[in-house]
Amino acid sequence: MENLDALLEKIRTEGVETAKREAAEIVAKARKEAEAIVSGAKAEAEAAAARAKAEAERAAQGAEATIRQAARDVLLKLGQDVSALLERTLGGAVDEALAKGPLVEGLAKEAVETYLKSGEVTLEAAPGLAEALKARLAAQGSVTVVTDAQMGTGFRVRLSGGRVEHDFSGEAVRDALAALLRPELAKLLGE
Repeated sequence: MENLDALLEKIRTEGVETAKREAAEIVAKARKEAEAIVSGAKAEAEAAAARAKAEAERAAQGAEATIRQAARDVLLKLGQDVSALLERTLGGAVDEALAKGPLVEGLAKEAVETYLKSGEVTLEAAPGLAEALKARLAAQGSVTVVTDAQMGTGFRVRLSGGRVEHDFSGEAVRDALAALLRPELAKLLGE
């Protein structure tokens, strides 16, 4: 029986040692697998963070480009609005100055006197101005004053046969002044 007890003890000892070894191997294997899982998760998290950072940078660059474009659009629109306001204001002031009165009558008289030296002169004038100019220029001789119903304000001077024409209509004067002022306006808006 002693042999049997010794044999049982030996089997039990070997079984416990085998179980301990197998348990240690299982634990080591589990640890390696856990470390691999943790390492993979860390790598995946770092890759996801890098992708998110790159996407955030692209979004920020896109937003910046959009803001820059919007700023350019605002400046262009502002320039157009200021230019339109300038033209309306200029147009009103020019039309008021060229509608009637001594200034426009004096301009027409000087133009006619200058051009009469070259031949017969035809003066086309806005409806309200034509009659005043006919009276003022009656003594000039070879001057024909006609009413141009399409002209808002001012007048046009034509030499015989329409060879030469000078336009002093409100629209022409406004356009000429606006063309002179636009570069200065562009400089102001650029600053």
